[in-house]
Amino acid sequence: MKLLVVGSGGREHALVTKLLQSPRVDEIFVAPGNGGMSVCCTPVDIKATDIDNMVRFAVENKIDFAVVAPDDPLVLGMVDALEAAGIPAFGPDKKAAILEGSKVFSKDLMKKYGIPTAKYETFDSEEAAVSYIKAENIYPTVIKADGLALGKGVIIAQNEKEAIDAVHSIMGDKIFGASGNHIVIEEFLEGPEVSVLAFTDSHTIVPMVSAKDHKRALDNDEGLNTGGMGTIAPNPYYTDAVAKECMEKIFVPTIEAMNKEGRPFKGCLFFGLMITKNGTKVIEYNCRFGDPETQVVLPLLESDLLTIFEAVRNERLSEVQVKFSKDSAACVVMASGGYPQKYQTGYEIEGLDEKGQAPGVTVFHAGTKAENGKFLTAGGRVLGVTAIGKDREDALKKSYEAVSKIHFKHAHYRKDIGKIR
Repeated sequence: MKLLVVGSGGREHALVTKLLQSPRVDEIFVAPGNGGMSVCCTPVDIKATDIDNMVRFAVENKIDFAVVAPDDPLVLGMVDALEAAGIPAFGPDKKAAILEGSKVFSKDLMKKYGIPTAKYETFDSEEAAVSYIKAENIYPTVIKADGLALGKGVIIAQNEKEAIDAVHSIMGDKIFGASGNHIVIEEFLEGPEVSVLAFTDSHTIVPMVSAKDHKRALDNDEGLNTGGMGTIAPNPYYTDAVAKECMEKIFVPTIEAMNKEGRPFKGCLFFGLMITKNGTKVIEYNCRFGDPETQVVLPLLESDLLTIFEAVRNERLSEVQVKFSKDSAACVVMASGGYPQKYQTGYEIEGLDEKGQAPGVTVFHAGTKAENGKFLTAGGRVLGVTAIGKDREDALKKSYEAVSKIHFKHAHYRKDIGKIR
């Protein structure tokens, strides 16, 4: 089979790595791909959000199956367009992708169907939001842009000034563009965070191995929020009891709620959860594989990923076995110095072989390009160095050993990924 995978990051590299293990896959095109993927796949110079050209390419090249990985094209309706052109595709359609595309929609859905989440209010005017902040006068408080913002559209304000500044920067200065036309202000929850990715065909839901993401740029969870600086799987806080609670009160009710709203969800549904003293609550939904959670979850998958994707698309997930290893995985992200703010790119990466890999680990390329037989930095998050081990400590040791031997100018990574406080 000929596959098309849409996207260019570490998540997509993890997806193609697992898909290439399927005996039925002959060739994978990646659009636009990156340096690491260019070694194992055929890169196509089409932007991930260019629906018309993506569909045209898929039709002209007789693609057998497409996987739309990033949030933007899903929310824009790329799966709808591919399916309309006769290309089978994995991912939610536009109606279902609103679950991530609008935080106002997702919060209102949770309220309507009694799915546990933080107390919140939504606003479309700066004045009303500021009045609410002053009246509530509870800190920290969480302010979220309604739409997509590369995983960075959340500001945790510690006092009134920070909260008012956050509202103004999102709604007035439009730091996230039109995504900030509406905002959600919600209570600050405390407790361990858990990421659970789940396959669902809108009838059956199969959670994958749980993961723990580290969002802050610096050690000890300090610094700015990023797209994610590293992950471990499984998440030590996600016990069997918590998993049972989530299945009964969150996972199944979410799928049922979307069906009742006439928006059946087929694809990978990401549950961002927090285990609070008042039970587990939803922080956010994503309508796709998480990044970098995918880099620790998929290496533990023992079943054929293409078979699962087809079963999800054909609403036959209950007929397929989805099996994961009992091992642990750890991913340490190597980023450009200055990320998530200003950073330089174009630096040569040393310590990788000709395939962009290193001994004892899998190196997932996020922001790289291949040039003249070398790999160069080309983004904020550059590499995700993933190791499998018999337990968390073993996986982390292997990952950090490999990281210590990979070098590029101004490389930055956290030294405390997987540390349990």
